[in-house]
Amino acid sequence: MKIVQGDITRLDVDAIVNAANGQLAPGGGVCGAIHRAAGSDLAEACAKIGGCPTGEARITPGFDLKARYVIHAVGPVWHGGDSGEDEALAACYRNAIALANENGLRSIAFPAISTGIYGFPPERAATLAVEAAGKALAKHPKVERVIFCCFDDVSAKRHRNALAAYRKQP
Repeated sequence: MKIVQGDITRLDVDAIVNAANGQLAPGGGVCGAIHRAAGSDLAEACAKIGGCPTGEARITPGFDLKARYVIHAVGPVWHGGDSGEDEALAACYRNAIALANENGLRSIAFPAISTGIYGFPPERAATLAVEAAGKALAKHPKVERVIFCCFDDVSAKRHRNALAAYRKQP
């Protein structure tokens, strides 16, 4: 697992993860950026799939992206932390890695799912993301590389701290 700062749409990996909405429709933030970079074929492919429940993931081709695939993971909207948000967010990472493994993909890059307009506390999200991804990697050996692609310095620092703490665990 490693942390990079930059534009997830420009990464040369097998799959990038879209912080998708439940309808898999083009949206704002990272979702909008991925749809713009991939081209209109991505929205058509998503429409054919239909929706996706919170915590689950679906896969489409990457179309005009460097990444061969886009894995769409629907994160939870933050409602204060007592509505299963932690488990739903962790499930996004686990299910995306499982889907990558099922499709023989070796590298996957994640944005900070649910930390934008969905309002999930970013530090809490970074810790959950790293822990869930680390556990999922142990179960899915085809996936060799997980990248947390952070848009800014603050997010990158949060993820680096979470990764350092995870690596110190017994």
